[in-house]
Amino acid sequence: MLAVLVTVAFSAVGVLGDYFLKLSSARDQPLRTRWFYVGFAVYASTAFGWVFVMRHLKLATISVVYSISMVLLLTAVGVVLFGESLNYYELAGIVLAVASLVLLVRFA
Repeated sequence: MLAVLVTVAFSAVGVLGDYFLKLSSARDQPLRTRWFYVGFAVYASTAFGWVFVMRHLKLATISVVYSISMVLLLTAVGVVLFGESLNYYELAGIVLAVASLVLLVRFA
């Protein structure tokens, strides 16, 4: 269970990196902004956690937990911080993504 929590935590750290990269992408020269370098450093820092997680979980399980947590967290950041909206297809996709995690945990 600790490995699953670490996976979700590092997904959150990855979302933080994505936040900074999104800020960078809004600039004229995105690769020359401090936001790009902060986002890059945050992303790189997650490599240490993945080594721990990969020792304790199957790669298929990691990929689903990581993907679902990234989808949910990035959606929240997009809606709350960047004022993006979701359509019905995107909401249905999120519901199906969560359902896939439930099935994976139940039958794994």
